[in-house]
Amino acid sequence: MLITIPPVEVVFYRTLFATIGLGALVYFYKIPFNIGKKAILQIFLTGILIASHWILFFLSARVSTASVCLAGLATTSFWTSILEPVLLKKRIRWHEVFLGIFVVVGIYIIFRVEFDHTLGIILALISALLAALFTVINARFANAHHHHTITFYEMAGACISIFLFFPIYKILFAENHQLSLHLSYSDLVYILILAMVCTVYAYSASIEIMKKISAFSINLTINMEPVYGIILAVLIFGNEERMQMGFYVGAAIILLSVLAHPLLNKFFHRKYLETDNLR
Repeated sequence: MLITIPPVEVVFYRTLFATIGLGALVYFYKIPFNIGKKAILQIFLTGILIASHWILFFLSARVSTASVCLAGLATTSFWTSILEPVLLKKRIRWHEVFLGIFVVVGIYIIFRVEFDHTLGIILALISALLAALFTVINARFANAHHHHTITFYEMAGACISIFLFFPIYKILFAENHQLSLHLSYSDLVYILILAMVCTVYAYSASIEIMKKISAFSINLTINMEPVYGIILAVLIFGNEERMQMGFYVGAAIILLSVLAHPLLNKFFHRKYLETDNLR
């Protein structure tokens, strides 16, 4: 692992640095902090889901491998295809459900050949479910508030919830009942990259994009992470990340679902318009 401290501590520092960075950004560009107590509370609580997602994500990678963790994360699109119509009261797009099931087939193949990593895959699947849930919730916030303000309150909610969880974590889960909050220089560098590049920039940008495309499209695009993530993992970690051939067959199926989505989306969007015009 590139970061040596445990997953909970990683997420705490990631959200802490992201909150500080976003707070400075919002203040510097004079973006409003005050968006109403109800909205702040809702966004703050969403941050708890994000923290749980990240903790399970890093824990999955810790108990299995980065490749297994990323493959499990690819089911996010499947969960989104179910949650988005329910929570946002949208029409069920059956081609999206089909693509989501296609992804699950890929995961099933991976399960069959990498049974030793069952715990890691289960943790990654739960992490993917939470990712789908908070992405769909964010789609409701995106049109009402600035994306940097949304991300600021979500990161603050994630950071504070982890801080409040520390006493329980220390007693029940932490190694030797001690928090590992000491950062080496390399830990600090990698966590800062996570916070500033993968959170302040990428996460905020994904919320802004939701004004134009669906949560499903966002998450299906994110499913590319297993593909290039697995390639990078093999290049960086070598034999430690090499899997059986079935694993790569499953990953290829996931990739095909990503590539097929824009084509099917364009085709079925035209069909939906034709159906609506006939009514």
